[in-house]
Amino acid sequence: MIPNDSIDLIFADPPYFMRVEGVLQRPEGSDFSGCDDSWDNAFIDNADYVAFSRQWLKECHRILKQNGSIWVIGSMQCIYSIGGVMQELGFWLINDVIWHKSNPTPNFNGTRLNNSHETLIWATKSKKSKYTFNYKSAKELNCEIIDFEKGVRKQLGSVWRMSVCSGNERLKDSNGKKLHNTQKPLSLLYRILAISSKMGDIVLDPFGGTMTTAVAAKILGRDYIMLEQNEVYIEYGRQRLDSVLFEDSPIARAEFDKKPLRVSLREMIKAGFLSLGEQLHLKNTAFQAYLTSEGKLEFQGQIYDIHTLAA
Repeated sequence: MIPNDSIDLIFADPPYFMRVEGVLQRPEGSDFSGCDDSWDNAFIDNADYVAFSRQWLKECHRILKQNGSIWVIGSMQCIYSIGGVMQELGFWLINDVIWHKSNPTPNFNGTRLNNSHETLIWATKSKKSKYTFNYKSAKELNCEIIDFEKGVRKQLGSVWRMSVCSGNERLKDSNGKKLHNTQKPLSLLYRILAISSKMGDIVLDPFGGTMTTAVAAKILGRDYIMLEQNEVYIEYGRQRLDSVLFEDSPIARAEFDKKPLRVSLREMIKAGFLSLGEQLHLKNTAFQAYLTSEGKLEFQGQIYDIHTLAA
């Protein structure tokens, strides 16, 4: 059993319970039946699905650290029920994020709007949680938007435009068919882990699938725990993990969010960077002060600490 208050970050991609009726036809003639895996159709009705959601979310709340956070992704069929259960269990909602798919599956019958997004809920264990948010790293990852007038990236918003998992990234089985119906793009998990965890944090995914969360964690230098019951997913996931290494980077180390080291005047004198009696000037002013042996400043015959004088 995973101990109480032991996990820094949770990412959960639970069954969607899509309930697609019948088989639809793609424009080129191939069949589409939504997510037809047994694990997505194992529920009697919505009440059964809500009970399942309450069970695993209760465990997530138990093992999440007091200052940890959790991300849950889902489609329109499930995310609202999940959000309600999360609030019922005491999670504190921070954001809902829209993953806007740049290449979504079309609505084949033309009977409703194209479902071109999924919703993520980001929450903490409680309202008082002091969770990790690498704000400046998030701005760096907001690479599509740059404020050229100010020369800096803008804040990362709550609508993320990313393509669905495709091409070489999509895992295939021995018959060349996609291994997992709802494999998430690595770029999505990389962003989530980069902005809401630190190096050495423990990340847990209770629905490990193709191990995308673990791959992102390994690249970013986070520890990880993956839970998965499908042996095929586990085997392919292990192979995938073996093919990646930690990639040291300012994003992985959250360098952009590290606060400058605070050093006292006394420590600077001791280290030889400043000397007693040295004259200091306030930038763009005519004010000047002198260092005293107590690590304070003499200004106009009075002794001040640097914070009082600066104010």
